[in-house]
Amino acid sequence: MTTTESTTPVLTSSEEALATARALAVDIAAGAVERELTGTWPEEQLRQIGRSGLLGIIVPVAFGGPGLPRATAVEVLRILAQADSAVGQLLLAHFVLLHAISGLENNDPAPRIYADVLAGAQLGNATVERGTRLSVDRLTTVTRQQDGTWVLNGTKYYATGTLGATWIAVAARIPDTEPSHGATVFVRSEDSGVTLNLDKWSSFGQRGTASGEVVFDHVIVDDAFVIDEGPDPDPVTAPPSVLGAFDQALHAAVDIGIARAALEDGARFVTTRTRPWFEANVDSAADEPHVIRRFGELTARLYALEALLAHGAKLVDDALAEPELTRESAAAASLQVAAAKALAQEFAVEIASGIFELAGSSATDSGHALDRHWRNVRVHSLHDPARWKYVHLGNYTLHGTKPPRLGVLL
Repeated sequence: MTTTESTTPVLTSSEEALATARALAVDIAAGAVERELTGTWPEEQLRQIGRSGLLGIIVPVAFGGPGLPRATAVEVLRILAQADSAVGQLLLAHFVLLHAISGLENNDPAPRIYADVLAGAQLGNATVERGTRLSVDRLTTVTRQQDGTWVLNGTKYYATGTLGATWIAVAARIPDTEPSHGATVFVRSEDSGVTLNLDKWSSFGQRGTASGEVVFDHVIVDDAFVIDEGPDPDPVTAPPSVLGAFDQALHAAVDIGIARAALEDGARFVTTRTRPWFEANVDSAADEPHVIRRFGELTARLYALEALLAHGAKLVDDALAEPELTRESAAAASLQVAAAKALAQEFAVEIASGIFELAGSSATDSGHALDRHWRNVRVHSLHDPARWKYVHLGNYTLHGTKPPRLGVLL
């Protein structure tokens, strides 16, 4: 371990990062039920993570970071999501953005942002809007002024990660460009004209993410923090990328972390509180043969998810380790992660729901907050449809068709 000038440690090995995550997870999990019942956002927990050095684990060595594997970040997020799924999802965009910055040909924003992250800063995103025909459409604009600065205007919703964030990455469009140019704009949450209306988040799950509304009203942005993405790349001919695979692995990590929390909490409830069914003629519900078998089935599903995720994350790192990223390695990572994400949408939801049929009606008491696992994984798993991942997997198996490059979806 080394330290930055701000005394935030730089975690220099995967073992150190994972040990730090596990230690923090104990404290985070201890207050998860209370936060759920009181509607408290995990702001202090985010600050603890920032002070721990975990937010800087994939900052490249060239910028003073340890440059740890992407698989380490995925496992860190899974551990944190198991402790509190809101915390996991709040930090998902942070790691995606760190990876995206490292892949820029023009690294103008990198030195400042990486330095802040190594000092404990969190990155958040403001991407999706309401009122558009497609979720990828952008009404928010960023317009260049004569003095070389830019002006950002628009309203975003589903702005996960802005709670606790120092920097917010905003998806915008540049007016009067043909074909239309998208842009990623980095602003600070404290900048004039940035308003966070996070209490507008009203989903029945992932309440603690505060994924509400962010308004940008004439926000002045320096040129270095506006990344012109150009026209949308062709999904077939665009250069290979593992950004989508990494993003989806992180999303799967949240779902799979919730699944493990649900299974472990359900098992604890059954062994300590659930009364056995009278026909079983046993002293503990945990000794009922049907309960044992069903827990075995749910455990097998969880093991499969965790193995798929670990293998997919490793393939992301394998692809990045190549002298030059190839379509073949990018496709292999994307397909493996797509399988993990699609199956998590089924199995994680099944696990979070299935514990109730084993724990019994007393487990539905709101004071136990066991329902949070189902609500949280049901909401988060809808981030993008599993049905399209199965289409791409099927096309590859039948026709050898590599998956298209679709931003952060594959």
